[in-house]
Amino acid sequence: MEILLIRHGESEGDILQVHEGRADLLLTDHGRRQAKEMAKVVKENYMPEVIWASTLKRARETAEILSQETGIPVTEEDSLREFNNGVLAGLPYAEAKLRYPEPEGGRKPHEPIEEGESELEFRFRAQTVFSKILVESAGKKRIAIVSHGGMISNLLRAFLNLPVLSDTYFPTGDTGIHLLKLNGTQKVVMFMNDCGHLEKVDSEQPVVQSS
Repeated sequence: MEILLIRHGESEGDILQVHEGRADLLLTDHGRRQAKEMAKVVKENYMPEVIWASTLKRARETAEILSQETGIPVTEEDSLREFNNGVLAGLPYAEAKLRYPEPEGGRKPHEPIEEGESELEFRFRAQTVFSKILVESAGKKRIAIVSHGGMISNLLRAFLNLPVLSDTYFPTGDTGIHLLKLNGTQKVVMFMNDCGHLEKVDSEQPVVQSS
């Protein structure tokens, strides 16, 4: 089985410079163009049989654009949502720093953000949903999972059997694509964070002239 991990396109949160996490914001027009270019590449080169998606709007909308291009329906999964950042969701970075400063020495992995979850809970959630998806997708040649940067990083840790407290991170750009392969007990990383399809979208971005 091949597994595509795909991050959502640019969201309103990126423009507003707020803590996103569970803030349920839509894609920007630029993010929709990114998703359309991603979908063309996936259809041409990595056609999936199943599309799984986070239920947060920015990921679900990205998955729907992929679905429209490929004709493959979307299966929504709540557990693919981004890190539950509780009281920080939707707050501007500067305001969050004043209202909810980081504990001295940083927050411990088992300590949840107020009204949110801990890093350990996030990792275990990713491990659980990844296992569920693989079981329910048994017999498929290729599946796609559309989610968020933090979740994708944890899905990759789960795939690679990295320690729960691993400090290894896997950044993913807007609509970045990772391709993994399961061949029996063998696990292969085919490529990571492919954003080549964004070149066309970025070249079409209007240049803002300063006065």
